[in-house]
Amino acid sequence: PPLPLQNLLCSASARGDLRRVLLLLQAGADINGQNKFKRTALQVAMLGNTPLVEALLAAGANPDARDPLLNLTVTHDAAREGFVDTVRALIAHGADVNLADDRGNLPLHLAQREGHAEVVQLLLGHTADPGATI
Repeated sequence: PPLPLQNLLCSASARGDLRRVLLLLQAGADINGQNKFKRTALQVAMLGNTPLVEALLAAGANPDARDPLLNLTVTHDAAREGFVDTVRALIAHGADVNLADDRGNLPLHLAQREGHAEVVQLLLGHTADPGATI
């Protein structure tokens, strides 16, 4: 049987294939639908590929969708990996940088832990209480 559009969209997003992502969205793939692993296209996107992330956000991807395992948002993932342009795009599209994961970590904490100074500086300007943990 053919794969549902969701799985195809997530696969294209994970590969960083912007052209295919746009074609699948035009074909009716749900931007916030989940693949068989309960992840959205934005959650599996190559987070270093800012144009891809921008396109997904512009198409209505939920920037605050949470990972089913640790309640991580895409902002947590991008901050941990040091993708400052992606974090900036997420913030511009309304991502809530004050959401903590299941361990009480904000995206800021993950960026600090990994030594991503530029991401830390960006997030400090948007985080309500940088010292807070849950």
